[in-house]
Amino acid sequence: MAPSQDDARTGSHYTRIRRSILSGKAGPGTVLIPTTLSAQYNVSRTPVREALIRLEQDGLVEQATRGYVVRTRTPEEILEICEARIALESSAAQAAALRRTELDLARLVHVHESTVAAKEDPAELRDLNKLWHVALREAGHNATIAGLMDRLDAQLTVYDTHTAPATDLPDNLTMILEEHAAILDAVRRRDAAAARDRMIAHQSRTRDLRISALARSRGAGS
Repeated sequence: MAPSQDDARTGSHYTRIRRSILSGKAGPGTVLIPTTLSAQYNVSRTPVREALIRLEQDGLVEQATRGYVVRTRTPEEILEICEARIALESSAAQAAALRRTELDLARLVHVHESTVAAKEDPAELRDLNKLWHVALREAGHNATIAGLMDRLDAQLTVYDTHTAPATDLPDNLTMILEEHAAILDAVRRRDAAAARDRMIAHQSRTRDLRISALARSRGAGS
């Protein structure tokens, strides 16, 4: 069945509001009022409300007195997200080693080589790093894991947009390239155990960087 016109409008506004949140335009704590948004978009309140409900299900907003508010994550919630990402993405890496096609592998190699070439540009490297992880999940051919990872990535993006993430440190960016190369090698050789273990190590180190950054920010605020 083709999507209805209302469904299409809801999807369009969902994408628009989500983009605003992930770009940092509507940061944590921003109040999103359906009537205000509907006037801004020149549409009825119904598709806007439905879009906000979807964003609530994604964990990006929560209900407030005047409508919805962009969620502010606690350090404990950030840690929980990181732990979930370790479990899911290590499974994705294992699946990629077992199920990847030659086309999947070619895409992974291409994005990795592009990332290496962009290592002097942190912003471009960061975008390519995300693209490489998406390519790896797609190579695992598990839509459920890929969908869950997309939600978790979005939740961390909201946090990172309004902080100075330790993951952007030059030494870390260099290590990311090395770790991606090791994971890619395991996927190329169809070594599922190595792909899983190397992804666990990769994501665990990123988690530890975040914990250190959170600890420092808490210390500075005390």
